[in-house]
Amino acid sequence: MAKPDRLARLDAQREDLETEYRDTLIAALEKTASGSLGLFDRSADRRVRAAIAPTIDALTDMGADIDAMRDRLLLEPFALHHDFFAARGPVSASAVGEQKEARLWLDRLKASPL
Repeated sequence: MAKPDRLARLDAQREDLETEYRDTLIAALEKTASGSLGLFDRSADRRVRAAIAPTIDALTDMGADIDAMRDRLLLEPFALHHDFFAARGPVSASAVGEQKEARLWLDRLKASPL
């Protein structure tokens, strides 16, 4: 009976951490939509990267922890984390700016349940 209890606790911790990840990401997206750049890493400016680094580090750590929990629970990797980090980095000159990208992400997150 102990193993099912541990797995149930681990699953509850995973759900809590996924909620925290989502909340952290939404807060960062709202800040970006308001004009702060750097979340999508489209600037080579060191000051911009340094300013957003704590948020990116927190999301990276939470994402790794969530994926480890999901692996133990035999679940798929955390799609939100992987999708977000896949969206970061250089893009073509015709791509939307970070502010618009953040608004699109916010719309997507608010439209879908966790």
